[in-house]
Amino acid sequence: MASVAVALKERGYTVSGSDNNVYPPMSTFLAERGIEVMNGYTESNLAVAPDLVVIGNAISRGNPEAEAVLERKLRYGSLPELLKDIFLPGKRSLVVTGTHGKTTTTSLLTWVFEHNGAQPSFLIGGIPENLGQGARFTDSEWFILEGDEYDTAFFDKRSKFVHYRPEVAIVNNLEMDHADIFENLAAIQKSFSQFIRLIPRNGLLLANGDDANVAPLLAEAKHYPAKRFGLGESNDFRATAVQLDGDNSRFRLGSTEFTIPMAGEFNVRNALAVAVCARHCGFSDARIQSAFDTFRSVKRRMELRGEPRGIAVVDDFGHHPTAIRETMRALRVRFRGRRLWAVFEPRSNTTRRNVFQDELVDALECADEVVVAEVARLEQLPVAQRLNPEKLIADLRLRGRDAAYLPTVESIVDHVVERAREGDVICVFSNGGFGGIHAKLLARIEGGN
Repeated sequence: MASVAVALKERGYTVSGSDNNVYPPMSTFLAERGIEVMNGYTESNLAVAPDLVVIGNAISRGNPEAEAVLERKLRYGSLPELLKDIFLPGKRSLVVTGTHGKTTTTSLLTWVFEHNGAQPSFLIGGIPENLGQGARFTDSEWFILEGDEYDTAFFDKRSKFVHYRPEVAIVNNLEMDHADIFENLAAIQKSFSQFIRLIPRNGLLLANGDDANVAPLLAEAKHYPAKRFGLGESNDFRATAVQLDGDNSRFRLGSTEFTIPMAGEFNVRNALAVAVCARHCGFSDARIQSAFDTFRSVKRRMELRGEPRGIAVVDDFGHHPTAIRETMRALRVRFRGRRLWAVFEPRSNTTRRNVFQDELVDALECADEVVVAEVARLEQLPVAQRLNPEKLIADLRLRGRDAAYLPTVESIVDHVVERAREGDVICVFSNGGFGGIHAKLLARIEGGN
């Protein structure tokens, strides 16, 4: 929403918005670009009636502004509808989907096009460091989008990506997620099935051939080409000779060796999908590698925020057990031989629930020291659905991990600063602002108290 607001302003629209608890990097991003954000929701924010009210999917009935929009019969729509109806007609749409890696993969694909002069339009659920913003609308024939499977709005419960008119669709992986709107994995697969049915006959489906949960989707590919990518021998496009070394990873695709300035096997898969898609769109391997060489990742994806007194503080958006586990594995390579901390805030609508009670143990076990913050808005859930943080900590201790459940940011900072030592790597996992914990950790560590 924030990125599109700025992109619309750049095209001459007057844009303002309402939100609660706006936090960096998006709050800073909006302020720097002169977008007015009204704190809180109230009918008075609509005193001057806009030509269009774009309602985000976090808004529900009962919100005073949403109620005013309906009552006053103002023109309204969802963000995906805005894109589909106004900005996507006639465009060649490349849509990156999957439970994990969407933002990084979309950013890397966009940078291949941008670095090589294609000036694509794009919509990304984060701020790529190379691009400086998460959305831009241009006159290029190309539009590259991060395709989110979460629902569109309170008045449209379909996944956002069904609005994105895909010519090429990348499906990176599939797992159970978003337990607040999907009952089970089959429900998620059904939504993806609806999405890929929109690919035209001159389009392409690129699917992770190593993921058993993706395999059933390939049966839907009857009217357009479908190709598998991955590390296994049965894939149409296979990464071989994979080397993981610190901040860089290498792999071969056919006779070409690609190098990416990112750690972790999961980033090899992301880059493989990008390379195959970019080839399909007419880019040479040399031009693809040239973009890879200059890629600078995405805010809040294994982002090193600072390293005072030899103690690294890393910010990561991970909020799913698989994402946490794979990030920890990548950090083991990037910071080889160093003690790793996982400081985790159970804040998403899925991790607040017990659907991943056991999986979170497996993921957090990858760290040497674990701190779990208070579960956000736990009182809003039925008791039978709640994550049990005490059991999570007990299970981690049974596996030999030092683990603590601490209720406040201040108590977490005190605990970490007291126990951290030179060489440690503290990775903070949260899909929210987490009370500014990163800056507080850095300041306390720097101050030595």
